[in-house]
Amino acid sequence: MAAHADGAEAYPVSAILERIRREFSATILGRRSDARFRDTDNPDLLGTYHSLMGAGPAKSVSRQAMWASLDHASHRITRKGQQMRVRVTGLPTDIEAGHILAFGSIEDDCLVRIHSQCLYGESLAFQDCDCGPQLERSLDLIQAAGSGILVYLNQEGRGYGLLAKARGYEISEKNRLDTYDSYLSLGYTEDKRDYTLAAQTLAKLGLSSIQLMTNNPHKLQAVRDADIHATVIPLRTPPRTLREADDQAAKRRHGHWLPTDDPPWSPDL
Repeated sequence: MAAHADGAEAYPVSAILERIRREFSATILGRRSDARFRDTDNPDLLGTYHSLMGAGPAKSVSRQAMWASLDHASHRITRKGQQMRVRVTGLPTDIEAGHILAFGSIEDDCLVRIHSQCLYGESLAFQDCDCGPQLERSLDLIQAAGSGILVYLNQEGRGYGLLAKARGYEISEKNRLDTYDSYLSLGYTEDKRDYTLAAQTLAKLGLSSIQLMTNNPHKLQAVRDADIHATVIPLRTPPRTLREADDQAAKRRHGHWLPTDDPPWSPDL
């Protein structure tokens, strides 16, 4: 272990990162990423930690340190003929809840999409909802910008799963209900999805401001509750079928924004 000229011990970055790695999962839900470090009996280690995790120019070091502390993988991807580099990690406290995909170099004000799984709209290309087009549009914007983050959440069927989604569609067809009302008739709530962990993880990665690609006010609120400033980037995806148009109309009735050519398209922003 090296020593400074004043005699103080200098802790290597590797030691700090190992400490962060061991403590990160236990503190991710806390309001401060250093919660478990406050009572350390080693002030030199604590000081070095704060120098890595501090504000200002050290933010980029803090993000690198945080990524290094996570179980992640990095590789190149090819999309629409262009290559990008992506880092992939699970949500720190619950890998089953979803994953973070960070494209390019991540800085404040980067593009972010918080997206819930939709087998029908994404993998199967069904044209009954706008999930697939919104995800594609978000990735197009990230690719054009050269960087951005996709938080992909395992919240199929508004958090109830694929079978619940299928049952909702079945009830909608039989009783001419929108999918929100069909969920209620099945004994579900309208929407069980939660974006808290996604937003808090973005904050723990050192982001204080983002460009949030969404039409969903609940995602915006979760990000703001995590003390992240968010500028909303609307995702306009014209409906391709009557059912998709009905789905978008139902979303508007339940508080979602539908961007139009006539600003302001949302009185809440």
